[in-house]
Amino acid sequence: MKGLSAEAGAAMRTMSWSSRCLLACCLLVCFQLALVGAARAAPPAPGAPPAPGAAHATAANSPAKAATEIPDPKQAYTAVDSFLRDQLQTLGIPGAAIAVVRDGRQVHSAAFGKADPSGRPMTPQTPVLLASTSKSLTAIAVMQQVESGRLRLDEPVRTYLPWFTMDDPRSSNITVRHLLHQTSGMSSRETAFEASLDQEPEALEESVRALASSPLAAEPGQRFHYASANYNVLGLLVQAVSKQPFGEYVRRHVFGPLGMVHSHTTAASAKEDDAAEGYSRWFSAFWVRTDVPAPAAGMPSSTMYASAEDLGRELAALLDGGRYGGARILEPGSVAEMFQPRTSVDGAKGYGMGWYTRPLVEAVDSAGPAAPAPAAQDVPLLLEHQGEWGNSHTYLAMVPASGLGVALVINGNDTAATSRLKAIDTNILRILHGHSPVPAVVSEDWLQQSSWAVALGLLVAELLSLWVSLSVLVRRRFARLGRLGPLAWAAAALALDAFVLWLCLAYAPARFDTDLPVIIRQFPDVGVSLVPVLGLAILWAVPRTAWLVVTALSRSPRGVP
Repeated sequence: MKGLSAEAGAAMRTMSWSSRCLLACCLLVCFQLALVGAARAAPPAPGAPPAPGAAHATAANSPAKAATEIPDPKQAYTAVDSFLRDQLQTLGIPGAAIAVVRDGRQVHSAAFGKADPSGRPMTPQTPVLLASTSKSLTAIAVMQQVESGRLRLDEPVRTYLPWFTMDDPRSSNITVRHLLHQTSGMSSRETAFEASLDQEPEALEESVRALASSPLAAEPGQRFHYASANYNVLGLLVQAVSKQPFGEYVRRHVFGPLGMVHSHTTAASAKEDDAAEGYSRWFSAFWVRTDVPAPAAGMPSSTMYASAEDLGRELAALLDGGRYGGARILEPGSVAEMFQPRTSVDGAKGYGMGWYTRPLVEAVDSAGPAAPAPAAQDVPLLLEHQGEWGNSHTYLAMVPASGLGVALVINGNDTAATSRLKAIDTNILRILHGHSPVPAVVSEDWLQQSSWAVALGLLVAELLSLWVSLSVLVRRRFARLGRLGPLAWAAAALALDAFVLWLCLAYAPARFDTDLPVIIRQFPDVGVSLVPVLGLAILWAVPRTAWLVVTALSRSPRGVP
């Protein structure tokens, strides 16, 4: 042991400047990861909703109904527009459009910023990738099939798709209702599809069939576990029982009756209609037009397109019991069923069919964080859903008690701190109910905010490792240490590779509840560093280690003669 310590000390004294830098980088990354494990999420913004939840249908008759009335509608709409202009300027957001619905009709719409790098103006008619707000449209299609008798909510999926299975015998118990309420037991990570580039019509069925190799995370019907794959299966169910491709069905039976002429089920048709191009905020510093996959497999859950004005038509129909003008897309009972939170998400927050439900605290919260939180039964029910994609953000909200609906689309997203854009959503509700907007507080943990920096740090560490390895092998650094130098460096480099693989293949996917390809494609500023990092950690590790070991064995124990 003493001899080994003496040799190790000699190795430390002969370490090059680059070796010390590499060691410092490794220690820094390890220290930062330890901070991640210990860090707690930042407190919510003063005006952001607390763990919201389901107020029940009785909210329509509660005393708080008066709180949902807009004190001066014209003044409120002017304030909303001013707020959005300010947010575009402050955050650098490329473009945004909003539509406000009241009592079954659109009462306000506006657009700001640009739709693409050419500077084409954003308009209320500009289609934007919806992300998860697509689910509300799929829920309408499903309930139409329930009304027709082709689907039954409590019937197993296998009744309609006999081949449907997952890597768990409990999957035979998954029902249509479980899918709608996100209680099927599916895991978002194990059913991820967001990195696919497939745009073929068959992609939807192929992705559902591919679930045969995916395990369940929980017993069907037991608890809420959000996974977009639930709605992809629902889309295939509509396709199967209606005997029409899902996209065609939605165009004919949802978009058509509602006059949603700027809504699309494929990226190609949206592009033909001058859809807004998506932007991502790179390195938490600047916005870049970024192509992010929008696979056809995710059409029912994530990859439909619509304008703010068209989404306002959807909200108007739902708030009027399924009727829009002379068209009826659903019966009032079906709409009421969609709105019912059949599962608890967190605290008072619930989930209906494609909608989160919670008390509308923005209607009564005017005194800031020191004000006592209102009781759930004292405020109206809010139904809402956000859509988060690598290059777009959308928001839908409805207050059945007052007939208020809000549709917001933004052709960009800051994946490192989505809370900044979510604060815009809640602040719009505050303004519409007579309250001033409050500053956003970033609530994401350290890893999400700085994931691009971690990826860049790992790339620097791997490149330094490569340089030092070549120095040992080609320039014969540490030659006087004999076998110890190459063997010690082989162990250090392998430790770095192991850390990289653990972080990328185990920790980060578990933390973000998705798989690595999705992280690379949906977090573009992270992916640009992670790809070469993984290439070095996987492809270079074996030949480097073998070369170092052979070099060590070829040397004398105490140095080259």
